[in-house]
Amino acid sequence: MSRLIYEKSVSSKGHLIIPFMLGKIDSVTIYSYKLLSGLGDRGKFHKADNPQGIYSDNISRILDIAKEHLEQYSDLAPPKDYFKARYTYRENLIIIYDEKGKYFYDHYKPDSLVNLAAPKLFKSEQACITWVKQGLDRSNPNEKIENA
Repeated sequence: MSRLIYEKSVSSKGHLIIPFMLGKIDSVTIYSYKLLSGLGDRGKFHKADNPQGIYSDNISRILDIAKEHLEQYSDLAPPKDYFKARYTYRENLIIIYDEKGKYFYDHYKPDSLVNLAAPKLFKSEQACITWVKQGLDRSNPNEKIENA
């Protein structure tokens, strides 16, 4: 698997749909997707790898395929979008959560859905982003953070 294309990810039915390049056939790129659940490990599709089993040569189409699957089979429809505050930084995914004015985050590397976040609370979304960015900057100090 190549890197997860977090900057093209979309939130749907309490899940984050993350496309990635599965491979190439005769110079045609084939895409697949992975899912994160807003319920975390309690979600039936948390860290699932393309449960629909359908692939596409177009990122928009693979996102539509995933949305159709979630429309039929999602195990949740939360009232809030858990993935609203998500950012990419150096191809890493950073998801910020706000619970009653306390902020925390999930951090995923470009090639894995293993959460690397430290168990730390912050007073603001910006303080959380700054802390994560500083940790990632220790190796490459000149990149900008972007909304996913």
